[in-house]
Amino acid sequence: MEKNVATTLNIPGNGSQALHERRMKAVPQGPYHVTPIYVKEARGALVTDVDGNTLIDFAGGIGIQNVGHCHPKVLKAVHEQVDQSIHTCFHVFPYESYIALAEKLNEKTPGNFAKKTMFVNSGAEAVENAIKIARAATGRKAVLSFSRAYHGRTLMTMSLTSKVKPYKFGFGPFAPETYKIPYPYYYHAPEGVTPEEMDAQLLNQIEEMFLGEVTAEDVAAIIMEPVQGEGGFIVPSANFVKGIREICDKYGILLIADEIQTGYARTGKLFAMEHYGVAPDLMTTSKSIAAGLPLSSVTGRAELMDAPAAGQLGGTFAGSPVACAAGLAVLDIIEEENLCLRAQEIGEKMIARFKEMQNKYELIGDVRGLGAMVAMEMVTDRKTKTPATAAVAEIVKDTWKNGLVSLSAGLNSNVLRFLPPLVVTDEQLEKGLDILEASIARVQQNA
Repeated sequence: MEKNVATTLNIPGNGSQALHERRMKAVPQGPYHVTPIYVKEARGALVTDVDGNTLIDFAGGIGIQNVGHCHPKVLKAVHEQVDQSIHTCFHVFPYESYIALAEKLNEKTPGNFAKKTMFVNSGAEAVENAIKIARAATGRKAVLSFSRAYHGRTLMTMSLTSKVKPYKFGFGPFAPETYKIPYPYYYHAPEGVTPEEMDAQLLNQIEEMFLGEVTAEDVAAIIMEPVQGEGGFIVPSANFVKGIREICDKYGILLIADEIQTGYARTGKLFAMEHYGVAPDLMTTSKSIAAGLPLSSVTGRAELMDAPAAGQLGGTFAGSPVACAAGLAVLDIIEEENLCLRAQEIGEKMIARFKEMQNKYELIGDVRGLGAMVAMEMVTDRKTKTPATAAVAEIVKDTWKNGLVSLSAGLNSNVLRFLPPLVVTDEQLEKGLDILEASIARVQQNA
């Protein structure tokens, strides 16, 4: 490690504690944060707090730092753009970086057909606009999302999201014409049911839903995460994803891939849908698209993207030239540094280590992931698979006290999920895994 690793003696330090007191007085409790650690600077996979403690970042800003904190090429692109202009509003004075980044995404996203791309500010905004485009293009109103899905905190995206607390509780009524369909969760399959049998059962349930809940002719789109993020890093089979594509094709329904957390090399491919050999009609991206600057996109079939009339899409800050400049740098970095391959290497190392841990610690019920999007599901009993929610909360707290930032996920918050920057060094990765294992050992011993 380039700097001293944090210890339980000084985290949070005096500086962080003072800032936290100010935060509690000035900021509402709604904007939650995992740690009470206040950052001073961040580089690569390391974050240094205001007290001088350096931590290894296995959260990556919940997946926004695939190319690492403050990558030099991103900084250079941002500085050059800021020297020229900060924001003129694309709807008033358009600029080349918006067009250039759209051209890149049209070229690199899955699907051998003409595409167009628009930009907004956040993942939730991208999903909202994808739904608007799907409804305008099809003339239909209903949208299907999956159980355990997470798509955002706005009214429409809350409606599409599955987890009630904390995301939906107390905020209803929700947007109409949204319906939940089942997503495969092989770890929790009934005893004796194979993944293939589960896929077939779930796909059949969707067909039955068209008879009892909403007719297929009224459905504009099905939106799916290629790997569920907040739902617990649940990876479907290629067979299931292809089955969803076939249902969409059968009934003239558009398939929207929410690649907000899975995109930009995270899973070992530039976009996770590439693993399944399936091209969506529309795709949303955000998080790592601009290395931390607010930006998101909707890319889709050109004729669909043109369905809304001029003025029906956009926003004052949508497609900021500074963020677009960063976005162009991010795509160059992923290619130049071969980060798709690096994601595969990181994932293999983490999965191997997690399986070693699984043999030692009864808390670990399941190890899963795709590329460098990996997780462990923690249980109090491997036979009943009872969620170890309290243990996960303790592990997350114990890790940051010892110099590693990690995250939880899942409907029961009993999944440890990891999104390390893809520029993490082997030394940093191993040190982080050592901290994690020590925390798991302590929590299991004290359980």
